[in-house]
Amino acid sequence: MTNKYFQDEEITENDLYFLCYMIERVARKLHQRNSYVVNHISKEEWLRLISLANVLHCENPLKVEDDWIKDYQLASGSFSIENVDPDLVNEIPTAIQMGKVYTRLILSTMKPNEDYVDGLIRVYNDDICLTIDNYNCSAYYEPSYVITRAYNEGGF
Repeated sequence: MTNKYFQDEEITENDLYFLCYMIERVARKLHQRNSYVVNHISKEEWLRLISLANVLHCENPLKVEDDWIKDYQLASGSFSIENVDPDLVNEIPTAIQMGKVYTRLILSTMKPNEDYVDGLIRVYNDDICLTIDNYNCSAYYEPSYVITRAYNEGGF
């Protein structure tokens, strides 16, 4: 995938990871699901954001969160990742960890001629995210190949 602004630069997996990480941070801050953030930002904006990711990752993540919330008029919701059974969950995974889970899933399920943004939109709108983001179960820390197989087969 080529950078929108600098045609001689390629978009990297790290740029995709930055977007996944920020989606997780913004969704957690707003008490929304990740798909809410993904679907309230247009594909054209995702293409712009991934092209700027190598610069945006140098910004303070709190500033990037606030900018996305303001620029894309994202609203607060009532979903909380902290709503877990304490008998089942000792520690909630970080936004960094979940960004990596989603990046690996997008990369491992890329379709022919699909770019990172199309893959991001496709994965975050799949029902498997409801299972991955349910920290009462073990889906999020399964090996990448298990999550990929579950995605390809329609669930765990």
